[in-house]
Amino acid sequence: MIEIVDSARCTGCNICVRACPTNVFDAVQDGVPRIARQDDCQTCFMCELYCPEDALFVAPQTGPMPVGELSDRVFGHYRRAVGWGRARQSTANQDASYELLVRAH
Repeated sequence: MIEIVDSARCTGCNICVRACPTNVFDAVQDGVPRIARQDDCQTCFMCELYCPEDALFVAPQTGPMPVGELSDRVFGHYRRAVGWGRARQSTANQDASYELLVRAH
């Protein structure tokens, strides 16, 4: 579930607003997008993947995280894990999920 839009990192590009398939965010003119419908978040990580500034944190849990369990290193975690972004190594060659499809047929 989307937890945070970090106003210190966010440039207000609104890419997250456009990337979200469930319309969780509201664009704010000259400001940081607002998490308007958190309960609609499907934890798909699309907003975090497309955020060029690593200003978003999507928790893998499907409910809000307890206060105090977040640290600065969580921002952009999913993008780092999959190798998206500047100066990051893609991890696509390590993904073996295609083997499940081969076995299923």
